[in-house]
Amino acid sequence: MNRIIHLSLALIVFSLVSHGHHDVDHHHNHHDPKAAIKIQHNIDHFAIELYKILAARSDGKNVVFSPCSISIVLSVLLLGTNSNTHAEILKGLDFNMTKIQEDEIHQGFHELLHLLTHSEEDYKLDIGQALFLKEGIQPLQTFLDKIKEFYEAEIQATKFQDPKEAEKQINDYIKERTHGKIAELVKDLNPETVFILTNYIFFRGHWENPFNPEFTREEDFFVDHNTTVKVQMMHRTDWFYYYFDSQLSCTVLQIDYNGTATTFFVLPEANNEKALDASLSVETVNRWAENVHRGIAEVYIPKFSISATYSLKEPLSQLGITEIFTDRADLTGVTGEPLKLSKITHKAVLTVDEAGAEAAGATAAEGVPLSLPPTIRLNQPFLCIVSERTLNTILFVAKISDPTQP
Repeated sequence: MNRIIHLSLALIVFSLVSHGHHDVDHHHNHHDPKAAIKIQHNIDHFAIELYKILAARSDGKNVVFSPCSISIVLSVLLLGTNSNTHAEILKGLDFNMTKIQEDEIHQGFHELLHLLTHSEEDYKLDIGQALFLKEGIQPLQTFLDKIKEFYEAEIQATKFQDPKEAEKQINDYIKERTHGKIAELVKDLNPETVFILTNYIFFRGHWENPFNPEFTREEDFFVDHNTTVKVQMMHRTDWFYYYFDSQLSCTVLQIDYNGTATTFFVLPEANNEKALDASLSVETVNRWAENVHRGIAEVYIPKFSISATYSLKEPLSQLGITEIFTDRADLTGVTGEPLKLSKITHKAVLTVDEAGAEAAGATAAEGVPLSLPPTIRLNQPFLCIVSERTLNTILFVAKISDPTQP
């Protein structure tokens, strides 16, 4: 009889755009990131493959998730799984064991967590793991040692036999870690639950060059042929990095945050959305990064705050991770007893806006040519990819189909 466990991923990205430059040392984590560099391509590949699955199932709704967060939790599970269950997770994360040792994977995530975690006045990226264990359950010491060593996971005893109390404990923990953005991650807990593994990621960035709120206007956003909604459209004419990808018929706009994060806004031409989704790859994103060039442009981006909650059982099974959810699951590396996974829940929030009031007086000193600059107007569904520039790790992927849907 397999006992039930449940995985939750809390996630929040909150991109606030405001003014103020600070010279900060972004290299305060002096780790040699050799192993992190080795796993970065895997995280990005996983990001794109999972995006394709979620976008195909989205039925016109917004998509937002953190591949970084989900891959961290799956790699923690590697420490507790054996045999085929273990092999499926490695394959789902695109790890080829002839090219990388398993210890290097965990060392890579360990380095990544250190490299990514920053806290400054205008740039905050916080990632953490916690394991909520049923009172009286004794995990194997090797499992505990490794999740602490590599993932710095917090471990908390939890009364799952009282589901309401357990829900409150877990939700309060995540709410605090995500600064109130994710209030209800778990609900309807099964009293048979043995443990819940959570990961949270909180990101807040400020644009290097903020938008002036005085230029934000109500405009139309074309959701599809039949639906038009009113949005608050931010506007700035300035130097930007952009590129028209003729292979995929889309416009790519790159905007940097203070700190080491950057965002690609990708606008497919009308009726080309599905083709863009289908042909997306890590190589595509790398090509965009190499081809964006600096020029004057007139840019329009809608303000939005979107969220999504996913049960990842089905999407992960499409990536070949199935056994962990069945009675054949081998999670004996956690407690030495038979366990199976009941569900993996992931919740994400993405907010993009212009500025605090102090940004209103910002002026740009660069000269502008007299000819009319190109216009990039994000007034129909577009992609949004937030990456960390040091290692090019994809932190969040979103598809904004309707900016007015919360």
